[in-house]
Amino acid sequence: MDIRPYYRDGHFTLYLGDCREILEEMPPEEFGLVFADPPYNLSNGGFTCHSGKRASVDKGPWDASNGIEEDFRFHTGWIRACRRVMREDGSIWISGTYHSIYACGFALQREGFWILNDICWFKPNAPPNLSCRYFTASHETLLWARRSREGKHMFNYQEMKCGNWKEDALKRAGRQMRTVWSIPTPRALEKLHGSHPTQKPLALLTRIVTACTKEGDKVLDPFTGSSTTGLAACSLGRQFVGIDTEEKYLEMSVRRYREMNASGRI
Repeated sequence: MDIRPYYRDGHFTLYLGDCREILEEMPPEEFGLVFADPPYNLSNGGFTCHSGKRASVDKGPWDASNGIEEDFRFHTGWIRACRRVMREDGSIWISGTYHSIYACGFALQREGFWILNDICWFKPNAPPNLSCRYFTASHETLLWARRSREGKHMFNYQEMKCGNWKEDALKRAGRQMRTVWSIPTPRALEKLHGSHPTQKPLALLTRIVTACTKEGDKVLDPFTGSSTTGLAACSLGRQFVGIDTEEKYLEMSVRRYREMNASGRI
């Protein structure tokens, strides 16, 4: 398989295609950190609230469910592919809602990972529930796991405890960082070059990359979307590889990267 990069500049590299196929062609034990935001399988004709108005939750064919068993096989496949390219001391973060995160957690354990924490990312500016038949969804779950139970993992404890995390109203200066993080969803400034339907805030990825890597480490995002992971990684002096099946989101990634690079933040 030809896995020439879709785009490469410095330590920022993007590939177009299925991450399971592309990762098969990469050398083993390359990455110190994987951040994955896989499809939530939410595109089922439902609706949500966006900018105060009713909006469809259908994000595209890539987010449609193929049934419980097939969805689980998909999660197992990409998690297995990521494990092969992770260093022995590497760790993986997976973001999701209840539609996907439990399948991912089970797949992690079946593939030999050791779960370290589950993080509740609280969204103080989450949209309301328009149906008024459910509690308002205002968080996502993040799973953090290392490559094996017997291995080791990197954790920059002092930076998490004493760093400047002013965007998080729950973090107390000089106190241990807890497993509930209050970080707003991406602001308008982060969507100047377009919007991905599951885009993560730069503050969230900056925290994760800072927590689990050192300068020069390689970071992988197998569902890169608009590449917030890559922007965080490169701004912190890490190397980045992102993969996505949607060319329009890779183009958005390139625009975001170029703007950030031109402004001197990378």
